[in-house]
This record gives sequence, structure tokens and C-alpha cells, in this order.
Amino acid sequence: MNARRRTVLTAGAAALVTGCGSSGDGDGGGTEESSPVASGSPSAPGDAELTTTADIPAGGGKIFKDRKVVVTQPAAGEFNAFSAVCTHAGCIVSSVSDGTIDCACHGSRFSIEDGAVEQGPATRALPAERITVEGDSIRLTRGA
Repeated sequence: MNARRRTVLTAGAAALVTGCGSSGDGDGGGTEESSPVASGSPSAPGDAELTTTADIPAGGGKIFKDRKVVVTQPAAGEFNAFSAVCTHAGCIVSSVSDGTIDCACHGSRFSIEDGAVEQGPATRALPAERITVEGDSIRLTRGA
């Protein structure tokens, strides 16, 4: 196991999000999983393993619907995590393809690099989530 540890947190004013709730038509479904990563401090004892690095395709990502998080790998070895809740109406994003995180509810698309809106109707980025990459393990490090 690689002893090197990386914790990732990508944040910014655009990442602070609340759903607009304008249409309220469900949670959106979907089966793929994906999210962004930042580097920083080591994982805390209570962090739960989310997946392995091998499970996140380079140039794509994976949606963890039950955890409401998406992990992406925009470039080889670069991992990011974002909320899987669309900032337009609160649906769970449905897929990750062609460099975007996609919501099937109304067609919003977000960048796998930074969660920025690539196509509306959403107007706010997906908020970043904190993950730790240690060896081949990716852990979700949501704070208490």
C-alpha cells in the first residue's frame, strides 16, 4: 500500500449551493457514480471507504447515489468529489460521460473538473465534497 496520503477539498463561493426547488419533480435516479478530490490532511479515523481508484475511470467518474456524492478523475491520478444533488431542482445526477456530470431531470450538465455548470437550467456549481486518497483507497471525509 502506498503510504502517501492526499485529501482534497475544492470549494468556492460557487460551490455553496441550495436547490432552487422550482419544479420539485423527484430525485432523478441514475446508476453511475462520480466526484472531485483535493489534497491536504490525512484521513480521520471515522472516514468511510467509498471506493478504489481503479473504480473511477480516467476522464469520467462514478455516482454513489446512496451517499449523494460523485467522484471524478478528470486526468489520470487526479480525483475530485462533488455533491450528487443537482443545484437546479434537487434531483440526484444520473450519469457521468463526455467530461460532464449529467442530470436527467432537466438536462443540466456539470464539469468533472470543478463542478461548474456547463449547461443549464442549473445556475450554480455542484458543491465540492472532501475525499482522501491513500494508496488505491478513496475515502469520503465529511466533517462532523
